[in-house]
Amino acid sequence: MEQNDIARIIELLERIRDNQMTHLARQAEVLALQKEQFEIVRRQAERAERLQDRAEELQARGMGIMKTARRSIAIVLPVVILLIIYLSWLLFR
Repeated sequence: MEQNDIARIIELLERIRDNQMTHLARQAEVLALQKEQFEIVRRQAERAERLQDRAEELQARGMGIMKTARRSIAIVLPVVILLIIYLSWLLFR
């Protein structure tokens, strides 16, 4: 091998090494970005879970209010009807 060929081989090997170092640096950057994105997705999932829990709690409270309202109507409506009948009787007697 000539000195020229050896110099070219050394230059090619150095370029390969430099490109590998660049590639490794880029891979590290990509990995850091992926970790950051994963953290964002994890936080969003936690937030969505908290919102879902809150929505379920509000729904349960709403169902309780509706149940109470139905019971109240079942009690109040007959009383109102009786009072209307009594008022009518007083007026037309």
